[in-house]
Amino acid sequence: MNSHYLLLLAILFEVCGTTCMKLSQGFSKLLPSILIFVFYSVSFFLFTLALKGMDVSIAYAVWAGLGTALITVVGIFWFREPVNSVKIISLFIVVAGIIGLNLSDRIA
Repeated sequence: MNSHYLLLLAILFEVCGTTCMKLSQGFSKLLPSILIFVFYSVSFFLFTLALKGMDVSIAYAVWAGLGTALITVVGIFWFREPVNSVKIISLFIVVAGIIGLNLSDRIA
Protein backbone atom coordinates (compact mmCIF):
# COMPACT_ATOMS: atom_id res chain seq x y z
CA MET A 1 0.00 0.00 0.00
CA ASN A 2 1.19 3.53 -0.79
CA SER A 3 2.95 5.29 2.11
CA HIS A 4 0.78 8.38 1.69
CA TYR A 5 -2.40 6.32 2.12
CA LEU A 6 -0.95 4.63 5.19
CA LEU A 7 -0.06 8.04 6.61
CA LEU A 8 -3.58 9.35 5.96
CA LEU A 9 -5.09 6.31 7.70
CA ALA A 10 -2.68 6.79 10.62
CA ILE A 11 -3.83 10.40 10.93
CA LEU A 12 -7.50 9.41 10.89
CA PHE A 13 -6.96 6.82 13.63
CA GLU A 14 -5.00 9.38 15.66
CA VAL A 15 -7.90 11.84 15.38
CA CYS A 16 -10.31 9.09 16.49
CA GLY A 17 -8.07 8.39 19.49
CA THR A 18 -7.92 12.06 20.44
CA THR A 19 -11.69 12.36 20.07
CA CYS A 20 -12.07 9.39 22.42
CA MET A 21 -9.88 11.21 24.95
CA LYS A 22 -12.51 13.91 25.14
CA LEU A 23 -15.37 11.40 25.18
CA SER A 24 -13.75 9.38 27.99
CA GLN A 25 -14.19 12.31 30.38
CA GLY A 26 -10.87 11.70 32.11
CA PHE A 27 -11.03 7.90 31.80
CA SER A 28 -14.40 7.82 33.60
CA LYS A 29 -16.22 6.22 30.63
CA LEU A 30 -15.05 2.69 29.84
CA LEU A 31 -15.59 2.30 26.07
CA PRO A 32 -14.02 5.59 24.97
CA SER A 33 -11.15 4.94 27.41
CA ILE A 34 -10.43 1.57 25.80
CA LEU A 35 -10.80 3.00 22.30
CA ILE A 36 -8.10 5.60 23.02
CA PHE A 37 -5.51 2.84 23.20
CA VAL A 38 -6.97 0.86 20.29
CA PHE A 39 -7.01 3.85 17.94
CA TYR A 40 -3.57 5.09 18.97
CA SER A 41 -2.08 1.60 18.61
CA VAL A 42 -3.45 1.30 15.08
CA SER A 43 -2.30 4.85 14.32
CA PHE A 44 1.28 4.20 15.41
CA PHE A 45 1.33 0.86 13.58
CA LEU A 46 0.20 2.50 10.32
CA PHE A 47 2.53 5.47 10.83
CA THR A 48 5.46 3.09 11.29
CA LEU A 49 4.57 1.31 8.04
CA ALA A 50 4.24 4.65 6.25
CA LEU A 51 7.76 5.60 7.35
CA LYS A 52 9.17 2.75 5.26
CA GLY A 53 8.52 4.84 2.16
CA MET A 54 8.73 8.43 3.43
CA ASP A 55 11.16 10.78 5.09
CA VAL A 56 10.42 10.96 8.81
CA SER A 57 10.69 14.76 8.84
CA ILE A 58 7.96 15.19 6.24
CA ALA A 59 5.78 12.33 7.51
CA TYR A 60 5.80 13.52 11.11
CA ALA A 61 5.10 17.13 10.18
CA VAL A 62 2.15 16.05 8.03
CA TRP A 63 0.91 13.66 10.73
CA ALA A 64 1.08 16.28 13.47
CA GLY A 65 -0.18 19.20 11.38
CA LEU A 66 -3.05 17.47 9.63
CA GLY A 67 -4.03 15.71 12.86
CA THR A 68 -4.12 19.07 14.63
CA ALA A 69 -6.20 20.63 11.86
CA LEU A 70 -8.67 17.73 11.78
CA ILE A 71 -9.12 17.57 15.55
CA THR A 72 -9.75 21.31 15.55
CA VAL A 73 -12.54 20.79 13.01
CA VAL A 74 -13.93 17.92 15.13
CA GLY A 75 -13.83 20.18 18.18
CA ILE A 76 -15.69 22.93 16.39
CA PHE A 77 -18.40 20.81 14.81
CA TRP A 78 -18.82 17.90 17.25
CA PHE A 79 -17.95 19.42 20.62
CA ARG A 80 -19.27 22.90 19.75
CA GLU A 81 -15.99 24.60 20.65
CA PRO A 82 -15.90 28.32 19.97
CA VAL A 83 -14.65 29.44 16.58
CA ASN A 84 -13.24 32.81 15.63
CA SER A 85 -11.24 34.36 12.84
CA VAL A 86 -7.89 33.70 14.55
CA LYS A 87 -8.68 29.98 14.80
CA ILE A 88 -9.72 29.80 11.14
CA ILE A 89 -6.67 31.73 9.90
CA SER A 90 -4.41 29.54 12.03
CA LEU A 91 -5.94 26.41 10.49
CA PHE A 92 -5.17 27.74 7.03
CA ILE A 93 -1.58 28.46 8.10
CA VAL A 94 -1.18 24.88 9.36
CA VAL A 95 -2.56 23.48 6.08
CA ALA A 96 -0.34 25.84 4.06
CA GLY A 97 2.67 24.61 6.03
CA ILE A 98 1.79 20.99 5.27
CA ILE A 99 1.44 21.77 1.58
CA GLY A 100 4.75 23.65 1.64
CA LEU A 101 6.54 20.72 3.27
CA ASN A 102 5.21 18.34 0.65
CA LEU A 103 6.19 20.69 -2.16
CA SER A 104 9.68 21.12 -0.72
CA ASP A 105 10.22 17.39 -1.14
CA ARG A 106 9.45 17.69 -4.86
CA ILE A 107 11.42 20.90 -5.49
CA ALA A 108 14.68 19.80 -3.90
